[in-house]
Amino acid sequence: MSDREDDNIIYVSGPEEVGRENEKRQAEQRKTGMTIILVVMVALVIVGVAVFVHLRMRTYKGVKVLNSAETSFDSNADYLRFGDNLLKYTPDGVSYINSSGDVVWTAGEDFRVPIAAVRGDYAVVADKGGNLVAVFGLEGQISSLKMPYSICDIDVARQGAFSVILESDETNYIYMYDKNGEIIYEMQTSIDKSGYPMDISLSEDGQKLFSSYFRLDGVNIRNNLTAYNFGEVGQNENADRMVGGYSLEEEMVPKVEFVTNDIVAAFSDSKIRLYNMKEIPSERATIEYKGEISSIFYSEDYLGYIIPSPDAGTSADHILYAFDMSGKPSFEYSFSMDYDKIYADKDEIIITGGNQCLIIENGGRTKFTYTFDNSIKSMTPAAKRNEYVVNFENKTETIRLKTEE
Repeated sequence: MSDREDDNIIYVSGPEEVGRENEKRQAEQRKTGMTIILVVMVALVIVGVAVFVHLRMRTYKGVKVLNSAETSFDSNADYLRFGDNLLKYTPDGVSYINSSGDVVWTAGEDFRVPIAAVRGDYAVVADKGGNLVAVFGLEGQISSLKMPYSICDIDVARQGAFSVILESDETNYIYMYDKNGEIIYEMQTSIDKSGYPMDISLSEDGQKLFSSYFRLDGVNIRNNLTAYNFGEVGQNENADRMVGGYSLEEEMVPKVEFVTNDIVAAFSDSKIRLYNMKEIPSERATIEYKGEISSIFYSEDYLGYIIPSPDAGTSADHILYAFDMSGKPSFEYSFSMDYDKIYADKDEIIITGGNQCLIIENGGRTKFTYTFDNSIKSMTPAAKRNEYVVNFENKTETIRLKTEE
């Protein structure tokens, strides 16, 4: 065969070669498609992060009033966040105020010195020094009962169960009830051994309780912290369900709090003590105050305190110190403002005083500072981001933060 004839030969691929070429093309197409999808996903992530950072770094300067409603002026009223709205409690009764400022319901009870605790969708209000306790849900009052002795303190769990400290002449009692007023458990201690009750805190699930008692040991001050477990571990430990405790000398602990279901914070006059308590207590961390404290705050992610600024030459009147749940410093923040209330949640800290408010993001950045026309009674986050329910002396407003004046 000549060279010319060789040039005219047509080579035909067999079925196997055609299949391999098709598979190769399909693989290349899949690779190209995956590359495009990956590029799009990365771009979306970058855009999302940019939007998130932009929103978090945004500083707000004004407010838009979304709703406003007249409310009666009560100089002795207090407010707590209840669900996504507000619980108002006074010596004359309890009210539930929605995000529009409207009173949804009112329960008339006689609380001479009202104290209250809220957890999720349940609240308890008690007459400190008296005998009355009432339990409320978002729909209204659930139960009301009289205690056999004087009430010292109260707390509530997420399912509506509550604990109350009672005091007689020589004996202290800790009672636990369900939301309908049925007794679950009773503990009794003597004042000679345990001292005078300062504070109690229930865990979120209602299975654990932490208490603080103060007593004089001769001329020495002693504070006893005691942990109880109402679950299986506590039943196996001993009859009174006590699973541990700490005796502190020359230290007073007026406030204890389950900041999470398994972590307790004890706020003393000189430090914050953190304890693990998944079942039984153990020491977690200690935070020493850097001065004489004027306020404490806590949320499920961080906690801390405020002291007067020690440097008279600075423009700041106060310094806020925040720490994570391991006791490590998170941030500090200096500010000048006469304040009377502080509210903390996982994202921000709200400080109010007179007609001024200051919102600090978790991390120490100023989110919002503003002066209203009226004196603020309370300010708490609403259900939507950047919206707040603000109670003034004669009205309640739902506001949204704006970037412009």
